[in-house]
Amino acid sequence: MNARTLAIQVLSRVRATDAYLNVVLDTMLSESPLKDPRDTALATELAYGATRRQLALDHAITRFADRKLDSMEDRVLAALRIGAYQIFHTRVPARAAVAETVQALKDLGVARAAGFVNAILRKLAELPGPPLPPESNVAEYLSIRESHPRWLVERWLRHFGRERAEAMLVADNQTPPIVIRANSSKVTREALLAQFREVGLEAQPTAVSPVGITLPPVGRLEDVYGYSEGLWQVQDEAAQLVGVYGALPETARVLDACAAPGGKACHLAESHEVVATDLHANKLPKIEAEAKRLGLTGRLRAVAHDATVPLPEDLGEFHAVLVDAPCSGLGTLRRHPELRYRRKEEDIGRLASLQRRILENCQEEVPPGGLLVYAVCTTEPQEGQDQVEMFLRSHPEWTAEPPLLPGVKLPLAQASLRSLPGPEGWDGFFAARLRKLY
Repeated sequence: MNARTLAIQVLSRVRATDAYLNVVLDTMLSESPLKDPRDTALATELAYGATRRQLALDHAITRFADRKLDSMEDRVLAALRIGAYQIFHTRVPARAAVAETVQALKDLGVARAAGFVNAILRKLAELPGPPLPPESNVAEYLSIRESHPRWLVERWLRHFGRERAEAMLVADNQTPPIVIRANSSKVTREALLAQFREVGLEAQPTAVSPVGITLPPVGRLEDVYGYSEGLWQVQDEAAQLVGVYGALPETARVLDACAAPGGKACHLAESHEVVATDLHANKLPKIEAEAKRLGLTGRLRAVAHDATVPLPEDLGEFHAVLVDAPCSGLGTLRRHPELRYRRKEEDIGRLASLQRRILENCQEEVPPGGLLVYAVCTTEPQEGQDQVEMFLRSHPEWTAEPPLLPGVKLPLAQASLRSLPGPEGWDGFFAARLRKLY
């Protein structure tokens, strides 16, 4: 197995099973590890890059293919996309990109399609660049150029205007930095930065989060200093800001109502007693394993529970609730590029209805004077600001109350936390901090 054969296998499995790209890639690299770390890096770049640029690659391939892409065998289409990605977006010489990709297909036992793939890739290699629709149709042009579905491009143009929408689309196609959160129950950020420098790691503090650190490219995260000691956890800076923005009193017993994969629950458990619930019981062992690695087992309990129905009484009372609601995930497309092709516009309304049910149910768990933090990793106002405004209109006993955080300049909009993909280097998040008055 080499980098290209592995990347073809990964893309074909993702297409066949609708699995997450990162999960398939990690699984296949553990099942068939590549000997050279450079090959692992190349396989990762090809799998993610071809997925991020899929619409543009397909637009180019369609120009020369004599059959519909949907009818192609998974490995054949994956090889075409990976070959086209190398031609248009890497420094690999075009001749080598074509030859190596065709050979990878043969190595996978699909020699019958080698001539077909070779012919298309050679024609693509003769082009001066990836073919694009005319710029006069802004939505169609940006949709193909930045490989986002047209409905989403139109929506972002409408919500954010051309300049910001284009910046968001471009940002979604960048490789995200590796950002971690210092485990404040064990170490301060400053102490951890000093320890990283002692072992020769050029780590940098995040610009806004007071607990975040950006790492340079490091290979396997499990091999990085401090991982096995539980000194840090991987978490995007924007996700860290949700915990910072919540500013829950240290004495508060907290319910995290939709906890998987557990980053925010562990962040809270550094300074609070937390009950982390999730609908999917199979996701709880990962939360428990992370809590154990971080030394937070005594403060974090994971329980399977549906957030749309009342909690069992034996879980006790809470002073604060975090609702990190299931959402469209449109703020995390650089990390999960395959999601942009799976989401449909009608999903947003369906998810907004589910969020409303969860919010209505979870607000019952908050006592007078208590706090509720509502968060979503999406760019959609319908799932964020609109959702909260509707809730406050129907619940006069609640009010929005942003935190007082001297020295921390959070990205706020109308008292709510709001980050967008773009030059700031963040995922897209929304969070509102709500106080129950009576």
